[in-house]
Order: sequence, then structure tokens, then C-alpha cells
Amino acid sequence: MSNGKINRLIPFSSVDGPGNRFAIFLQGCMFNCLYCHNPETINDCIHCGICVPSCQSEALMIKNGKVIYRSDNCTECDACLRSCPHLSSPKVLHLTAEAVMAEIHKVRPFIRGITVSGGECTLQKDFLIALFELAKAEGLTTFIDTNGGVPLWNSEALMNLTDGVMLDVKAFDSEKHRQLTGVRNENVLKNLTYCAALGKLFEVRTVVLVGDFDCENTVINVAEIVAKTDENVRYKLIKYRHWGVREAYLPQLARPTDVQMMKLAEIVRGKGLADVVIV
Repeated sequence: MSNGKINRLIPFSSVDGPGNRFAIFLQGCMFNCLYCHNPETINDCIHCGICVPSCQSEALMIKNGKVIYRSDNCTECDACLRSCPHLSSPKVLHLTAEAVMAEIHKVRPFIRGITVSGGECTLQKDFLIALFELAKAEGLTTFIDTNGGVPLWNSEALMNLTDGVMLDVKAFDSEKHRQLTGVRNENVLKNLTYCAALGKLFEVRTVVLVGDFDCENTVINVAEIVAKTDENVRYKLIKYRHWGVREAYLPQLARPTDVQMMKLAEIVRGKGLADVVIV
């Protein structure tokens, strides 16, 4: 069975789907978003060793040409992440689905389900299937948090095991999407309609920026598409914040006002989606 590349495990989360959930963040993403808040999840560690001197707690060492992570020494200061020039993390663990479930069992009485995020979790489809099979056997609900770049309509086995999808639509215009992420959005929009038609689109989300990214057009079009299929889908409008964003990209990005966010929320409601959340 293939291992999952695990960036981190969060035993309790109230923002990653319905109820209290165990959140699993996987390593690896094919997008390179300008406003990515966790860019250390994008690439695999190349064992260059640049991060090792930054660690003051001796949680990192070089052995046989590879960076070794010793979690017992780690103080979670994240100095290693800040020093990495490759958008990666030396703390990634390679775990089987059974090993992850062993961690989930520790908090099983207190959670409603699990949500797998990233990075982009659907890049590790086989691991997701194995994990979701185990979770469903425990009576847990299974959710995917995705950027929509991987064709879910070609993943029947995975979707049969998935209770809900939380999908980011970063830009409706494909060229604007490429400017934001480095990738065009044809798969994203097709996944949007597919998951809504399947009745498994729990939440659609858009990060709202001020400037030349046409966020209002994105919100209008996404709300119209979803409302035609399922008016119960939640639309989460996320106000851009600079925390975690790479310094090189900060000058290109600006935060909207509360008034602008409220205007977008009213637009969504006007298109027929009543469940609108501003964060």
C-alpha cells in the first residue's frame, strides 16, 4: 500500500467541514498561488540541508545525504520552513493509511469526521482511497479540500467514498487563474459542475483580492453555476490576508474592505445561494 506524504495532522478543526474534524494536510501541489498561506506544502524536500543550521533545537540533521527530522526535539518554531528556498518542509512524514488512522483513533470520540487537505490532496488518490475506506468503516464522514486541478470525474472509486468536497475557485477567467496560480482553470470549473451535480459540493470558496484579478466576476459566475444545481451549497468568501504570503508577492496583492466583502455576499445571495460566509 502506498504511503501518504503527510505535512501535518490537526486532531481538532472546526473550519474544515461540518462539525469537529480531524484534518490531514498532505504534501505536494501543482498550483503556485501568489497568495498561498502555506507555500511549504508545494514541493517535496530535495535534502539540500539549507534548513538544518536554522534549527536551534537539534530536530534536524543530515545523515547519508538526507535531512532527518526528529519530532521529539521539535519546538514548532518553523525556522526551517522560513529558511527553505524550495517551498517545502523537512518535517514531512511518509505514513500508511493505517498509521494515520491510529492517530485518528486517539480522538475518535470527539470528532464527526476527517478532512484531507494540502497542498493538493487529490494528487495522492490511492492514499485517499485507502484512508477513506478505513474512516468509513469507523463511521466517520470523509471530506476533500481541493483546488480542483485534478479531474475528479475520472476518480469514481474516490468519489464513492467521499461525503463532501470543499472546492476553491480562485478565478473564473482562465487567464486570470493562470496569473494567480500558474495553471489554467478548465479542470476547476468542470469539477465545480461535476461535484454540484453529484450532490457532494459542500462548500465553494474564493479568496477576494483588490486589483486586477476580477474577483467580482468570479463570484458572480460561480454563484450562478452552483445555484442552478444546488442552492444549499455554502459560498465562503475569504478576505485576503498577508500572513504567510511570500514577501516577493506582497506588493501585487491588496486586501478588500468590509464594505466590498458585504457587497459580494449580497451578490451571491441575489444569485440564489443563501448560505454565504465571510471570513
